[in-house]
Amino acid sequence: MLDGLNRALDHVEARLDGELDPAALARIAATSEYHFRRLFSALAGMPLSEYVRRRRLTVAGAEVLAGERTLLEIAVRYGYGSGEAFARAFRAFHGVGPGEARRTGAALTAQPRMSFRLVVEGNSSMKYRTVTRDAFRIVGDRARVPLVHQGENPAIAAQIRGLGQEALGRLAALSAGEPAGLVSAVVHLSGSREEGVELDHWYGAVAKDRAPEPYETLDVPAGTWAVFENEGPYPQALQYLWRDVFTEWFPSNPYESRPGPEILSVRPSADWTTAAAELWIPVERTGA
Repeated sequence: MLDGLNRALDHVEARLDGELDPAALARIAATSEYHFRRLFSALAGMPLSEYVRRRRLTVAGAEVLAGERTLLEIAVRYGYGSGEAFARAFRAFHGVGPGEARRTGAALTAQPRMSFRLVVEGNSSMKYRTVTRDAFRIVGDRARVPLVHQGENPAIAAQIRGLGQEALGRLAALSAGEPAGLVSAVVHLSGSREEGVELDHWYGAVAKDRAPEPYETLDVPAGTWAVFENEGPYPQALQYLWRDVFTEWFPSNPYESRPGPEILSVRPSADWTTAAAELWIPVERTGA
């Protein structure tokens, strides 16, 4: 998997001054476009489109300083429709306009070329199983929240507090399947896993029937799920588990992610300092 990702990055470098098709990059990486975008974002810490933008502005900066092409020629070469659009993007990235940079030889920002490698430490293991499920539904409350990589997510905490104990009890009583009890379900609205990106967070239960008022229903198609078990400090251990699934487990196993909600079932300690959890990730097996 990592070899394929690095071949795709080689393709990016060879075509920074031309068209780049994410679907073609995914084919080079021997995976689906959906999984390629998700995995790249998790490994790189930024969306593919942002990485390409930064690399283009990096090499464009070198050409601006070299002075061999006009600024308009450089703008067109790297995909900008006008000198003004190029100047705005250049200033936002480098902190100085292209004309001033050429006149003064200013120091510019650089986005290094990326490559991916797997560091095998051998001091821990990930416990998982795969489950094939018929279609099911999650009923509960839905809120648009930002992605937070470390520490408590204030928006999610506020969503759950706002439901109140009575409502949480009613939702828990609707539970009729795995994972049991109250669950969180995350629906990503884009391929990005950059901190701050918006996603839909559901809090409710896997249920037989559609949601009673005032709750909503999330219909989940049939498919295969990789189920990861985890126990440790709350919420850090859960966030590290999410990270490790995409940065360690996927690159070394014959699966890729597929569209669908990521579901988390948490069993906290009495003081909420630790928790045991199951994380359900929708997957499909690759040909590897």
